[in-house]
Amino acid sequence: MFELTDKIAAVTGGGSGIGEAIALLFARQGAQVAVVDVDEEAARRTADRITSAGGQARALRADVTDRASVHAAFVNIDADLGRLDVLVNNAGIAHVGTVETTPEEDFDRVYRVNVKGVYLCTQAALPLMLRGGGGVIVNMASIASLIGIPDRFAYSMTKGAVLTMTRSIAVDYMKKNVRCNCICPARVHTPFVDGYLAVNYPGREQEVFDQLSAYQPLGRMGTPEEVAQLALYLCSDEAAFITGQAFPIDGGVLVT
Repeated sequence: MFELTDKIAAVTGGGSGIGEAIALLFARQGAQVAVVDVDEEAARRTADRITSAGGQARALRADVTDRASVHAAFVNIDADLGRLDVLVNNAGIAHVGTVETTPEEDFDRVYRVNVKGVYLCTQAALPLMLRGGGGVIVNMASIASLIGIPDRFAYSMTKGAVLTMTRSIAVDYMKKNVRCNCICPARVHTPFVDGYLAVNYPGREQEVFDQLSAYQPLGRMGTPEEVAQLALYLCSDEAAFITGQAFPIDGGVLVT
C-alpha cells in the first residue's frame, strides 16, 4: 500500500521542513522526485539525501512567484523525466499581524508566494499531467483556512484562497483524471519555527515554544513527517476516490 513506484513527483519548497519530509518519503515509496525550491542549495541537499539513500531525485531552483522561473523548472522536469504524475504545492511563507498591522508590501508578498505560487505551479504542471492521462495535486493549506486564528490576517487570507483553489481545480479536472486535495495543518515544528523564536523571542525560546505547542489540545506541534504521511496517502492509489477535500491534521484544534 501507499506505493509511488515509477511516479514522477514535484515538491515545491522541498528544501526544508514539510517539503523536505514529503520529498524524502515519496522517494522512499518509489517516486522520482523533483525537489523544487527558491534556495537551490537547500533543494540540492534534499536531493542528495534521497540519492544517498538509493532513491532518485533532482534539484531545481524556482521562484514560485515568477512565471518565467516556474515555467523553466517544469520544462526541465518534462525534458529530464518525461512526464509528471504528482504535484505538491508546499512552498509558502508565514506572516503575523492583524488587518491594521499588516503593511501592504507584506500583504502582497504573502499573496505572491502562497496564492500566486500555487496558481503558477499548477498551471505549469497540468499540461504535463493531462498529456500523461491524469495526475494528483496536493496543496498545503492550513487550519487558518477553516477557522479564525488571531494575528494571522494575511496568512489566513492566502490559505483560504488555497482551499478554494483546491476545490475549483478538483471540479474542473475530475473528468480528466486529475485529483486535487489540500492538507490543513495546525502548528508543525519546522526549522522555520525555531528561527522565528530565535529572532523574535531571544532568551525565551523554550517558553514561547511551549505556549505554541499547548495551542494544540494534544499538547504538542505536529511533525513534518506526520504531514508527509498524509500527503503520501492523498497522492497514492489508495486515495483514488478522494478529490476536492480539505484534510485537517491539527492535534485536536478543530474539535475543542
